[in-house]
Amino acid sequence: MNLSILYQLFKKSTGVSTDTRKIEPGNVFFALKGPNFNANEFAPKALEMGASLVVIDDPAHFVEDDERYFLAKDALKMLQDLANYHRKQLTIPIIGLTGSNGKTTSKELLNAVLKTKYKTVATLGNLNNHIGVPLTLLSIPEDAEIAIVEMGANKQGDIEELCDIAKPTHGFITNIGKAHLEGMGGPEGVLKTKTELFQHLRVNRGTVFINSQDPILSNMAKRFDHPVLYPAKGDFCEVGFVEANPFVKFTVEGGNEEYLSSLIGAYNFGNIATALTVGKFFEVPMDQAVEAVVAYKPSNMRSQLIEKRSNLIILDAYNANPSSMEVAIRTFGKMTGRKHKMIILGDMYELGDHSEAEHAKLGEIVSEYQIDKVCFTGKMIVSALTKAPKALYFPDPFSFRNWLQDSQLEDYLILIKGSRGMKLEGLVDFI
Repeated sequence: MNLSILYQLFKKSTGVSTDTRKIEPGNVFFALKGPNFNANEFAPKALEMGASLVVIDDPAHFVEDDERYFLAKDALKMLQDLANYHRKQLTIPIIGLTGSNGKTTSKELLNAVLKTKYKTVATLGNLNNHIGVPLTLLSIPEDAEIAIVEMGANKQGDIEELCDIAKPTHGFITNIGKAHLEGMGGPEGVLKTKTELFQHLRVNRGTVFINSQDPILSNMAKRFDHPVLYPAKGDFCEVGFVEANPFVKFTVEGGNEEYLSSLIGAYNFGNIATALTVGKFFEVPMDQAVEAVVAYKPSNMRSQLIEKRSNLIILDAYNANPSSMEVAIRTFGKMTGRKHKMIILGDMYELGDHSEAEHAKLGEIVSEYQIDKVCFTGKMIVSALTKAPKALYFPDPFSFRNWLQDSQLEDYLILIKGSRGMKLEGLVDFI
């Protein structure tokens, strides 16, 4: 069986799956290996669940007289090759995006804008890695008019690999900060990795959108003949950020009318400007684009607002790195609206040799602001105490929960932020 035959079987299927817990009847199941499991063992289970075909790479689990089995040398590589094969059948714009912070928010804003005019497909959740990007591509139906593919990276070369699979025709980078420093080899490695998207678009004569207010990104504009720069003069104003109101206000097309978004912090102005600029490029009427941005409400622990009794919680616990931590702390430091303020910070992962210094810097930044209660939780963030010795420290979220429950907080504005592995969202129930 070759790739073209597999593609024909895929076209007759109801889609692809890599998880037997989420298989739908008619799916093609790809048996991927992980550090602690071998999904080849789950092939019979997938067929029981209604899969039309299972793609495996372990001959020991191959059933020769069952045409529902497809034996590949490498199931992951076959998934990626199939996604690339499907991509080559598409003639629609594919917008690739990456960045250290704000990828998912930018993607969701842009999707909201573009779908007012086009049948749009966008990455679900944060399926932005070497498995998620192929799954996104294979979810694009024949009648789609435009697709948005989010790309994440843990090490150098990851974005280049994803570009080779997705072949984006347009793209932008949200920003370049301190994320995944351990795998990237430091800040220089982050810069090299994220700009692999721009390199792909330059070689393939694609269209790049560049935030001219970002000094690192704007410096790259000279590499392209016709970059789309934004915010352009007269198109968007600076964010009208009011301390007592954490939401971003913006105007468009040089107009005087202010629009209020549901996004917190001045740093989100770039995400809004990106969505409006790309929408304008694809001729989405500005009034529809603005309406889509205003209607968008963040969720999934990304600057999500939660009210509990008299407290207002900003839950930003989906992920964290030094760059996103700093802007979140500084934005929170300026906010008002409650009698008291409390900040809860957890560990930042994947920082390698930079971990101790970057966590210590968090203590330094927090100490610049008047915050009633500063709480650190985690093993690595203990370094922050060297710069914020008056902060409360809890080695793990479990001990923290008892303290929160006993404190009976009232009339507090609370920021909760940490890396995904900390699962700080579990603290909300105890506030």
